[in-house]
Amino acid sequence: MALAALALAVSTAAAGADGLAQLKAFNETTSSGKTAFTQTVVAKGQAQPKESKGTFSFQRPGKFRWAYEKPFEQLIVGDGERLWIYDRDLNQVIVRKLDRALGSTPAALLSGGGALEANFELSDGGRKDGLDFVEAKPRTADTGFERVRIGLASNLPRTMELKDTLGNVTTLRFDGFERNAPLDASQFRYVPPAGADVVGEAK
Repeated sequence: MALAALALAVSTAAAGADGLAQLKAFNETTSSGKTAFTQTVVAKGQAQPKESKGTFSFQRPGKFRWAYEKPFEQLIVGDGERLWIYDRDLNQVIVRKLDRALGSTPAALLSGGGALEANFELSDGGRKDGLDFVEAKPRTADTGFERVRIGLASNLPRTMELKDTLGNVTTLRFDGFERNAPLDASQFRYVPPAGADVVGEAK
C-alpha cells in the first residue's frame, strides 16, 4: 500500500512537471500563433452557460487580435502599447494602456510571453483527459482573476479555465493551434470606426 501511494505521488509530480515544462517550452519557442476558439461562460448563480466562438492570433511581445464572431461580434486588439476593445452593437471602443492589461485577458496572457510568470504563481495542475495542467494563482489583486488553469499537449495550450473575482468561470477550447504562423502585421493595428464612442486612454 505504501509503495503504491509513493508511486502515485511520483506519477502525479511527473505529470505536473510535464505541464510546467510544456508551458515553458511554449513560451520559449513561440513567437506567433493563431487558432480558433470556443468560449463557454458560466456566470455565478446561473446554471445556463453562454457560448461564443471566434479566432485568436498573436505576435509577441504583446500584439494580439481576439475576434468574437458568434453569436455577437466583438474585437479585442493589443497593438503592443494599448488594448482596444470594440463592441459593434454599442459602437463603443474601450482603450487601455497594454502594460496595465497584460494580466486581464486570456489573449494578453498567451501573447505576453513572460507576463504569465510575472502576474501569476505557477504550480502543478495534474493530468486529466490527456492534458497536462498548470495552475496559475495571481500574485496581485489587479489581474481580475481568482485563478487560471491551463491544459497543454504537445507544448501547446489546448484549454484555459479562468475564474474571475466575481465568481464567473470562463472555459476556452483551442482548435487547430498553429505555432509560429506567418501573420499580417496590419491585423495588430487598430483605428476606431468613424463615429464610435472612444472611452479610456487613447493617447
